[in-house]
Amino acid sequence: MTEQRTRATAAGVYDWCLGGHHHLPCDAEAAIAAQQAFPLTARTARYNRDFLQRVVRRLAKQGVRQYLDIGSGYPTAGNVHEIAQAIRPDSRVVYVDIDPDTIAVSNDILADDPHSLCIQADLTDPGSVLGHPGTRLLDFTEPVGLLLVSVLPFVGGDAKPLLRQYVGALTPGSHVAISHITAPDGEHARRRLKAAERQYNTKVQQRVNVRGRDEITALFDDTELVPPGLVRATHWHPPRPGYVPGDDDEASNVLLGGVGRVP
Repeated sequence: MTEQRTRATAAGVYDWCLGGHHHLPCDAEAAIAAQQAFPLTARTARYNRDFLQRVVRRLAKQGVRQYLDIGSGYPTAGNVHEIAQAIRPDSRVVYVDIDPDTIAVSNDILADDPHSLCIQADLTDPGSVLGHPGTRLLDFTEPVGLLLVSVLPFVGGDAKPLLRQYVGALTPGSHVAISHITAPDGEHARRRLKAAERQYNTKVQQRVNVRGRDEITALFDDTELVPPGLVRATHWHPPRPGYVPGDDDEASNVLLGGVGRVP
């Protein structure tokens, strides 16, 4: 990783929140500022990571062996390829990110895995993702797990046309997993999240946008939501009894997650 970068990236901030080792000082500064405005920022990131892992584990057990993880960040411990390959060793994973540092570090981590790689492409340009030579690692005539985990907040405006292009490239039986930040109930919590959003957007290259539940639900329009539907990410197939946080957990309240099946 080059030490020349002085502006935080989403991947670096997320890595700091997860206790990783690939972020730079500018990433830590941005993450700490967001954490000061909304003290549960790091916990929300961990809930998001847990959701990703449960989705991949569940899809792998259902037979899915291919994953396209867009906006992946750094593929550190417990990421998609490790979860999927622990269940199905022949699983193939293509990570996608826009940041050159993230790509370089990711491919260094993945150097010994012939079934996984990271490509540089822009989520908002589906052609650059689906047409990238590296994406040929996946066979789109077979089911694919498309993972859009906490990346759509970085897409401004109406994201539905973008989703339609990606879903259109998937064969029936594929799945689309989405998690997304949303405004919590309660005026105090909303103000704290808004303050964290302002801090984040001041310091990080990729601006974040908060969407309402109806807007997030609409992102699944071209798929069939599988049970339990769009719920708090912590409530999507919780791993064990007693795991589900209560209604007073703001970190849980601001993160929705769901999985749609391509019909």
